[in-house]
Amino acid sequence: MRIIYLLFDCAVTCAVPMIWLFFGLPFGALGSGILFATLFLYINVMPGIYTKVSTKFAVLAGGSDLLVTFILSVCVQSALLIYRIVTSCFTPELDVPYIIISVIVDFIIFWNGMIRCYVTSYQLGITLRVLAAVFSLIPPVNIIFLLIIIVKTRQEYLFERKYGAMEREKAAAHVCATRFPIMLVHGVFFRDTKAFNYWGRVPKAIERCGGTVLYGNQQSALSVAQSASELAAKIEQTVMQLGCGKVNIIAHSKGGLDSRYAISLLGADKYVATLTTVCTPHRGCMFVEKMYDSISEPARLKMAAAYNAAARTVGDTSPDFLSAVGDLRESACARMNAGTPDSPLVSYRSIGSYAKNSRGGKFPMNVSYLLVKKTDGANDGLVSVESMKWGENFRLVSPPGRRGITHADMIDLNRENIKGFDIRSFYIDLVSELKNQGY
Repeated sequence: MRIIYLLFDCAVTCAVPMIWLFFGLPFGALGSGILFATLFLYINVMPGIYTKVSTKFAVLAGGSDLLVTFILSVCVQSALLIYRIVTSCFTPELDVPYIIISVIVDFIIFWNGMIRCYVTSYQLGITLRVLAAVFSLIPPVNIIFLLIIIVKTRQEYLFERKYGAMEREKAAAHVCATRFPIMLVHGVFFRDTKAFNYWGRVPKAIERCGGTVLYGNQQSALSVAQSASELAAKIEQTVMQLGCGKVNIIAHSKGGLDSRYAISLLGADKYVATLTTVCTPHRGCMFVEKMYDSISEPARLKMAAAYNAAARTVGDTSPDFLSAVGDLRESACARMNAGTPDSPLVSYRSIGSYAKNSRGGKFPMNVSYLLVKKTDGANDGLVSVESMKWGENFRLVSPPGRRGITHADMIDLNRENIKGFDIRSFYIDLVSELKNQGY
């Protein structure tokens, strides 16, 4: 069916200038006007039929198909023009207007497709968007980038269609309708904001499957003790307001340390049913320790001042860069672990992941991976696998292929579709397990 629509779109796009070429005035002007107002308008609005996906991804698929239509129509129009030149049929009176109309028509098709793809695609990324724009007027590089955009956006549409079918099935069964709501606790140097969700596409996926999602809302950079204090207060406030009794915490990175501290030392255990830590440095990071010690104190203070000033502009009231980083050191975590025994009131589980090489993941994980590997061994770009383990229930995410899963991938930070691993499905299944266990 897609091929039929592509051929139809191409035929309409090519027909508009061809009517002028073969019929001229006055019929050419009238015919072109009618076609432009009807069929050409139609294919720009509805390049094809895209089912079982949201409107956003239907628009994306249409953009991808319009770019294919652009390539096909340019090839057909160019072939016809070359034929007319070779066979001495070329006449300026007919062919020059034909060229002008063809350029206008192709221009509309191309930019309609590009705008659709640029606006709706997650997978193109900033780098590809910028490079495609920079080289847009340099053949044949621009053609290569155009083909890459077409392939990536088509793959994204097919991925979302397959995922959507799975999610609709699980949403109908309310698989994430847990007894206690889910509280997501972010890691260091991030905040919970509506403008940019730390957890990417995950929260909405959980909610569509029947779950209730809450957020820890602690500041971006504080010591573990200070973050835990804010988190404990938020947990108690939430439980009292909602009357939900307890919450299930899913915490990423330093958020797991904050949560453990709040549970063990600040009385939050009576309000927490389960704690799931994701890529949390329970035993700290030797890489961070060595880097911290190698930087002079004046340089550390200068970095801290710059970060703290920036953090205040986005809502932090008392950011403390050095305390946040310092508490991620191996020695600091060893001291914390000695004084924070697990609460018998809470069910603990931990999840980890790892990158398989320096090409696994996007910047800066692909750079930090090699640095962390020298000091900590197998890691996700920031945290070693050994440091992620906490409790008897540890799960290591290890998808097929050579890429691996990074620290950022585990929170869908880049909104990237990874072959062999879907982050939304992973969290839906995780929350579904909590539900099935009575939490």
